[in-house]
Amino acid sequence: MKTFKIGGVHPEENKFSAGKTIITTPLPKQAIIPVAAYLGAPSVPIVAKGDMVKVGQLIGQSGGFISSNVHSSVSGKVAKIEDSLDASGYKRSSIFIDVDGDEWLENIDRSPELVRECHLSPEEIIKKIADAGIVGLGGATFPAHVKLSPPPGKTAEVLIINAVECEPYLTCDHELMLEKPNEILVGVTILMKALKINRAIIGIENNKKDAIELFKKQIKSLNIQGVEIVDLKVQYPQGGEKQLIDAAIGRQVPSGALPIEVGAVVMNVATTFAVYEAVQKNKPLIDRVVTITGKSVKTPGNFLVRLGTPLANVVEQAGRMPEDTGKIVAGGPMMGRAVVSLDIPTAKGSAGVLFMTEKEAHRMQIRNCIRCAKCVNGCPMGLNPTELMNFTEYEVWDKAEKCAITDCIECGSCSYICPAYRPLLDYIRLGKGKVMTIIRGRNK
Repeated sequence: MKTFKIGGVHPEENKFSAGKTIITTPLPKQAIIPVAAYLGAPSVPIVAKGDMVKVGQLIGQSGGFISSNVHSSVSGKVAKIEDSLDASGYKRSSIFIDVDGDEWLENIDRSPELVRECHLSPEEIIKKIADAGIVGLGGATFPAHVKLSPPPGKTAEVLIINAVECEPYLTCDHELMLEKPNEILVGVTILMKALKINRAIIGIENNKKDAIELFKKQIKSLNIQGVEIVDLKVQYPQGGEKQLIDAAIGRQVPSGALPIEVGAVVMNVATTFAVYEAVQKNKPLIDRVVTITGKSVKTPGNFLVRLGTPLANVVEQAGRMPEDTGKIVAGGPMMGRAVVSLDIPTAKGSAGVLFMTEKEAHRMQIRNCIRCAKCVNGCPMGLNPTELMNFTEYEVWDKAEKCAITDCIECGSCSYICPAYRPLLDYIRLGKGKVMTIIRGRNK
């Protein structure tokens, strides 16, 4: 089995919600839809207090090329537009909609029938994806239409579908693959057409043998050409773009470069499904599958949630918050971030909610670095985490930049493997942000 060549760790998987059928959650009484819950410039609200909206209606216009449209996930009246706390811990401008019924735009095809043929041109496909507000649903939330528009002089050779889901606990992508394989495969062909290429690879880790076999079977059944399944060794963080490219096609993306530099475009499997719905069903990105899980969660599962639904509403479907909760994490335990409240809305990047027990959440006492180099061996980017932590702690920004702190993908492998319990990622994340601010200021 293939895997990436540099670093990596293997945390306990804890896939408690694996095999749990996707359940549609009830509509909230009020949806809170952020206009900047993705990477890029915030969208500009085009509705006002008192306006009536339908499901799928555009309510936030893209604020630039690297930006995304925002659509209403519910029908009802716009109650207000003001700042609201999101999973990042910051307040973002949001559109509050009081839910009234469930009236959808007439042009959205809600039937379950598979639509295989796509007669649109590559340019029309990309425009439709941009209009639908599709962003990366694997966590990065980078606008999909930007990935599909390589800069001048760069050409895509292969599309790589990230079906790895290497983050412990999370199973939303796995279950989506089991329930919607045909739609995902049609989505792959649409992306191939948009990129004007004839080769695609779907990378799936070997702990999802059911998905691997199902996709191989459906590729033959649908007679899809140019798409292959790559069986990957279980290794974290294989879902990182650069690590997946290395594992799938054996190419190393240079420091500071994008995947297109080696001829690759990477799309998450849930994003691919959203592309199918947008292009073939005229459905904008208004919902997503979210995993609710944890060792003490009564009924961990996978839930289809309308964007803007408070996470507290979703958690109710999994049996409420466990009494021994020590920390609530938006996402998985490796790359997710702790949240202080469940009254934050489900956003485009909300892949899961993890309830860590008090024992799991307890941080051990930090000890001095023993120079064991485990963090160096585990770093999938070939960095020296302990060195980068020191540069951040003592604010030596020129050396932090020289030692490629901006290459860090914030996977948390260093902190996970450190026997001295040093908060390596916390410091590196802080230092990376500072160095990127310095670089932007210098370029400006």
